Amino acid sequence: MAEYYPRYKEFLKGDTSIAFLAGGLAGAVSRTVVSPFERVKILLQVQSSTHSYNRGLFAAVKQVYVEEGVPGLFRGNGLNCVRIFPYSAVQFVVYESCKKHIFNVDGSVGKDQLLNWQRLVSGALCGGLSVLATYPLDLVRTRLSIQTANLARLERSRARNIARPPGVRELLVKTYRNEGGIRGLYRGVWPTSIGVVPYVALNFAVYEQLKEFIPQGMDPSTANFYKLTIGAVSGGVAQTITYPFDLLRRRFQVLAMGGHELGFRYSGVTDALITIGKTEGFKGYYKGLTANLFKVVPSTAVSWVVYEVVCDMMRAW
Repeated sequence: MAEYYPRYKEFLKGDTSIAFLAGGLAGAVSRTVVSPFERVKILLQVQSSTHSYNRGLFAAVKQVYVEEGVPGLFRGNGLNCVRIFPYSAVQFVVYESCKKHIFNVDGSVGKDQLLNWQRLVSGALCGGLSVLATYPLDLVRTRLSIQTANLARLERSRARNIARPPGVRELLVKTYRNEGGIRGLYRGVWPTSIGVVPYVALNFAVYEQLKEFIPQGMDPSTANFYKLTIGAVSGGVAQTITYPFDLLRRRFQVLAMGGHELGFRYSGVTDALITIGKTEGFKGYYKGLTANLFKVVPSTAVSWVVYEVVCDMMRAW
């Protein structure tokens, strides 16, 4: 067994392995930290104007807690971590690969760095590939968040117990069988992609640009504080610019659950944008933005710091 240890260690210290493991851990840790805000954000995005999550972010968090308890605040987080590990890992692996194999840039401190347009292209590629790799799990997680909220409301209004919430496997199978197979599992992937791709591109580009301003030679704790700060800035800027497409992503994911009950029905992305503007006004494009920023800003900050720390630990091992 001992003879395989050096090979195993060498494999883990490879650039691809480091990026994959560090990226996956960064995604899982960061999303768990902000899971309550993620759940409320989805509920705010897909509700109609007559539903009851309109009293503010923290009131909505409290309402979910009252209706479903602590498990309700983390509903879908287990599935989200299963999804986000490869989602985040693929992003960092593709980004690092773009640096070395497409643009031939080392990217180490004190060496050549990507130009901003190269960062945007690399970020767009890793965003698109990560969506394709994990989209069915993202769709099911969104539906799980909505269905458990609806079940809690029905149970309260009828004053009796109703069927248990559907499980992940059950939702995957049901979606595949009833909504056209693979096509059903990728329902909403287009509006998702046009939102995620520019978001990831901006996130990587802004973070990498700001990282160049961090003074060299400072102690690790101070450097990590700087990275936490610029990670928050990069996530906030990227999400605010691309948020309307994130809202479209969630709405298209739940259309097949009963568009009339949820208060909207669209024939396509263009129709959705026009309809939201007419029926909900400009604010409609940013419904749930506050909840999303409470999720994205700390999540992105934690993700970048965890990624950098794990990478440093694995390289030093």
